[in-house]
Amino acid sequence: MKKLLSISALALAASAGTASAETLVVSWWGYNGDKLDANLIQPFKEMCGCDVEFETGNNADRLGKLTARGGKGVDVIFLTDAYSQIGIEDGVFQKIDRSKLENLDEIYEIARDPQGGYGPAYTVGRIGIVYDSAKVEPITKWEDLWREDLASSISLPNITTTAGPMFVVQAGDVAGVDAYEDADAAFAQIEKIKPNVVKNYNTGSEMVNLASTGEIAVTMTQDFTLSSLKEAVPTMEWAELEDGDIAVLNTLNIPTGAENVELAYQFIDFVLSQEVQQKEAEQGVDAPVNTKVELTDEQAAMWTYGQDEIDALNTMDYAKMNAAKTDWIDRWNEIFGM
Repeated sequence: MKKLLSISALALAASAGTASAETLVVSWWGYNGDKLDANLIQPFKEMCGCDVEFETGNNADRLGKLTARGGKGVDVIFLTDAYSQIGIEDGVFQKIDRSKLENLDEIYEIARDPQGGYGPAYTVGRIGIVYDSAKVEPITKWEDLWREDLASSISLPNITTTAGPMFVVQAGDVAGVDAYEDADAAFAQIEKIKPNVVKNYNTGSEMVNLASTGEIAVTMTQDFTLSSLKEAVPTMEWAELEDGDIAVLNTLNIPTGAENVELAYQFIDFVLSQEVQQKEAEQGVDAPVNTKVELTDEQAAMWTYGQDEIDALNTMDYAKMNAAKTDWIDRWNEIFGM
């Protein structure tokens, strides 16, 4: 069985590097920052003898900054697969040397190489619907979001977030069309939901705040926000959808201009370890991809956990989605405004 590099080995690797290798620059969302700091950053800093700096923001903003800098200024970037696909197409990520990731063999196959030679996924999640069961009748299909009883109750993900374009696809399904082939019909369906929408959110924290203040009772979100939503509103429930949740893989990539590549590999391998993945799953941060993680039924309830759960998810065609996104953003903003 393969093991993590020892503390002494990691420290030696760090000390053997150049001065620039002493600080790892990580680009991520900053969501669940306290837990990530305790479970991931502080232990890694102790292991590597290095410092860690952050660039935070949503997927679009952080990837845009990295691209504008020609792939420089960041050593590891956390992105959802929709945005890492854009980075791959724009040439800002390195191919991954999988021989440098000792924990790769322990993760689900779907997560090892999800995008053709680039970074692994550290979590396989789902995007679905969450609703306040104290205020809203059960939601059992995507079409329910258009119900009249949900007037002024919903927050949708903005079109520039990971889930925003996915909602366009779901709206097309509700309208009985393929959104890629008939955007007019898909956006006509989105126009119909406008009376139900209070505000479109840009970050998970913003969405949780809208729920905690009682401004919304329903949202479309990724499962990693469920724990925070239930802390804010205990009656929030994940909808069991007849037409299924949407798969989303959060990836780790090394940009082409990374200065601390070896340290980046060590960090990625640490994120994939059973130790880190176990803590993250237990504390409601991320669903585990490491197959050695064992969860109780209660802990597993919020996650995509186990091969059967992963196999049941719906997937998105990101090549088509990325090609359509510019037009979709314009259409979305015509309906909801900037």
